[in-house]
Amino acid sequence: MTIPLSTPTSNGLAAPAGLPDVSVLTQLAGEFFAQLPTGLPDARLPFGPPPQPPQTEIALGNRAPSLAPIDGTPTGAPGPVVDAASAAGGAGNPAYGVPEAYAAALPIVAPPQPAGVPNGVPSSPYYFLGEASAYPSALPEGPETAAASVPEDRVSAQSFGLPGDAQLRALLAGLGADSRATVPGAQPAGAGAPAFYFLDEPDAGPVPAATPAARAPFDVQAVRRDFPILQERVNGRPLIWFDNAATTHKPQAVIDRLAYFYRHENSNIHRAAHELAARATDAYEGARDKVARFIGAGSPEEIIFVRGATEGINLIAKTWGWQNVDEGDEIVVSHLEHHANIVPWQQLAAAKGAKLRVIPVDDSGQVLLDEYRKLLNGRTRIVAVTQVSNALGTVVPVKEIVAMAHAAGATALVDGAQSVSHMRVNVQDIDADFFVFSGHKVFAPTGIGAVYGKRALLEDMPPWQGGGNMIADVTFEKTIYHGPPTRFEAGTGNIADAVGLGAAIDYVERIGMENIARYEHDLLVYATHGLLAVPGLKLIGTAKDKASVLSFVLNGYTTEEVGKALNEEGIAVRSGHHCAQPILRRFGLEATVRPSLAFYNTCEEVDTLVAVLQRLASGRARR
Repeated sequence: MTIPLSTPTSNGLAAPAGLPDVSVLTQLAGEFFAQLPTGLPDARLPFGPPPQPPQTEIALGNRAPSLAPIDGTPTGAPGPVVDAASAAGGAGNPAYGVPEAYAAALPIVAPPQPAGVPNGVPSSPYYFLGEASAYPSALPEGPETAAASVPEDRVSAQSFGLPGDAQLRALLAGLGADSRATVPGAQPAGAGAPAFYFLDEPDAGPVPAATPAARAPFDVQAVRRDFPILQERVNGRPLIWFDNAATTHKPQAVIDRLAYFYRHENSNIHRAAHELAARATDAYEGARDKVARFIGAGSPEEIIFVRGATEGINLIAKTWGWQNVDEGDEIVVSHLEHHANIVPWQQLAAAKGAKLRVIPVDDSGQVLLDEYRKLLNGRTRIVAVTQVSNALGTVVPVKEIVAMAHAAGATALVDGAQSVSHMRVNVQDIDADFFVFSGHKVFAPTGIGAVYGKRALLEDMPPWQGGGNMIADVTFEKTIYHGPPTRFEAGTGNIADAVGLGAAIDYVERIGMENIARYEHDLLVYATHGLLAVPGLKLIGTAKDKASVLSFVLNGYTTEEVGKALNEEGIAVRSGHHCAQPILRRFGLEATVRPSLAFYNTCEEVDTLVAVLQRLASGRARR
């Protein structure tokens, strides 16, 4: 079929001629994508524009999407457009799962509106296709709206035949402080052995049925094809990336979105009347909307873009903290904290004459709530805790900790750097006053992160940096600041990487956080069994609630030696103190080896890790 193109319109974009209505566009797009190569799992397309015969070209070229402006749209830019892949829904939709690089070829399709959201709420105020920015996170309660508020998943959760939550709890509960004990019957997979070596264990939990709306089981190999760097080879071997707690890799959709920004939208924001400024502003503020939705904030105005969780905590300590902590006051952190959630509070305490108090942990690495309760008193001003330990993987009961802090009249900050990539987070449900996270831990670029703060708190906080963009008026006598969040974003921000963060959130939500959490949990169980089968290996951190982070030492080897041996086999892990020295010293250690898993890792990769560790353990006698 041939689609004629009209001459350029007044805004410089060429609009397809003679388009009767949206339904015809949808049909044409469906026919177009039906002709693309298929046969990949989940009908996914290879990266890069597939070769097409001349008669099917839409002639998009290297320019912005060809969309006619919609009346009433601000600045005359084209109106609300979303990726048809996320809106079409049907299992037979040939465009489902199309990479964002193809989004420009998709028709204008309005997203389904959740109950309580007015019709016509745009996914973003301007034009970028695929920018399904956000619905309001504060929807009316009820089963229908709860279901509507969760983005459609392209895959469904399943157990993969692994033991599940009950098995992991029983496994870790039996380890206590000494995890060198092995699990009866847990042996590494050998040649001819089943892929999951403990499938026949009697206490393996039942396999939950796939949801009725399931499109297909979670296909880890299809997911892996989304991450180009996983095709790398290290020391002649395929890269196995088990350093996800340090940083995660980026899917092609994020890489493409960054390239698209620099090719079509690059401009400063919130200023100038030209088209590129409008596009860049839309993309940046659309990303803010996505972050608000992703963590369950009540409003995008409660989201501040920063470089990462470290800068976010420093911002809070140097604004709210400086304003509200005085001599004799107390700041509470946990023994599990990353240095980024210790040092800023130490600096504040030293400057103000306040005291830093620490919630202890038990021998499994879980915080002791009864001891925490004893720390709270009328002088407690803020409680700052991690949601997931980066060194041990412990999942901290932050909702209970926040509630206890509020009961004592204190403010609560939650560090979500290690949680947002593993579990669904809702800051309103937690009732956190502040929440911080880093984009690069959730498949987004480095140098971008976010601070959530309750609106009332942000409005009372002074700015922490001065400059352009955050002011309403400046004279030599005084300055009037904007309200939040702009007040806290002085100067030119990291615009492109904020847009990349939005694309990463889109990607994660298309897969489904529940699917990610279940798969990673099962992989954690599998890896735990495998590591415990290695003689002389001791797990550090055996709390019953864990994210997919493992920390261990191996008798006879330094952590650096283990890390080097694994690297020789193409396996990337972190060895060292993980910027969390206090918690490792709690266990009498200065360093551990830390494999940390993501949803693109596989059981076969875990088997390779275990095999190398078994070889090291067996060679100990020859050292």
